[in-house]
Amino acid sequence: MTPDWMDITRRASFASHRLIGWIFWDPGARDNLAALGVPDGMGHYIVNRAAPLAAAGTEAVTAAFFSIKREFVEFSLAHAAPHVDWHAVTEARDAAVRSGLEHMAPGIIAPLGDMADDLWRVVDDLPVGGRVLFAAHKAWPRPADPVISAWNALNTIREWRGDTHWALLIADGLEAVEAGLLHDAWMGYPKEWIPRSRGANDDEIARALHALTKRGFARDGVVTAEGIAHRQALEDRTDELSVRCWHALGEERCRELLDLLEPVGDVFLAHIDATAGDHWMPAARTRR
Repeated sequence: MTPDWMDITRRASFASHRLIGWIFWDPGARDNLAALGVPDGMGHYIVNRAAPLAAAGTEAVTAAFFSIKREFVEFSLAHAAPHVDWHAVTEARDAAVRSGLEHMAPGIIAPLGDMADDLWRVVDDLPVGGRVLFAAHKAWPRPADPVISAWNALNTIREWRGDTHWALLIADGLEAVEAGLLHDAWMGYPKEWIPRSRGANDDEIARALHALTKRGFARDGVVTAEGIAHRQALEDRTDELSVRCWHALGEERCRELLDLLEPVGDVFLAHIDATAGDHWMPAARTRR
């Protein structure tokens, strides 16, 4: 039977978001950053995620992140830069990853570590063109610890998908706040939650709603069914382009990965809920 690669891609992407996403709100990751000298570990989501690209500066990181307001990025990098070596940031984050996995899902550590070489083979096979955050992670030193190596490889594949998704939104003519409003409606989130969580203000929300209204994607300040359908089409196209990641890993290895990660996904999501709240990391959540 021919594998359903779209189904495998959706499931593997979702499982990867859950395996990775919790670290960006983890108190241990924040505390490890503080131990490097960053006051209160402040800005640790942006600092930990952006470390491989941080030396390129605020404008480059803002461009790569796309949906997070420049002022948030500037504050976080400036807050950390006087105190840290960027690779030390990643090592401190990885220590928190290891601790978290040992606490939340110790049973996946050895088998996930066994997949590290195959996952990095996928990373090395993927094209870097136009995918800056992926390229920065790909070039970053690779950990010796097998499970942390595998985790970083999956994170790098996740960033490839993210860069690809942003490229589709940009090619579609969507600005960051517009994209956030569509994402809110598609997910069933409270109105305007996603763009406001990423720094959008009232004026920016109003301009984005006006732009969406001109395209038929909003009416009277609310995203329409047409807008939600358009957002679904962009998600489908992202998955279509991301099939190559999981096809390169191979069906057998993909199914092993899904068997490993899917049963513990709710554990990672519960950690996000407990440390940040039940809306953060929408990519790791089912639509409501």
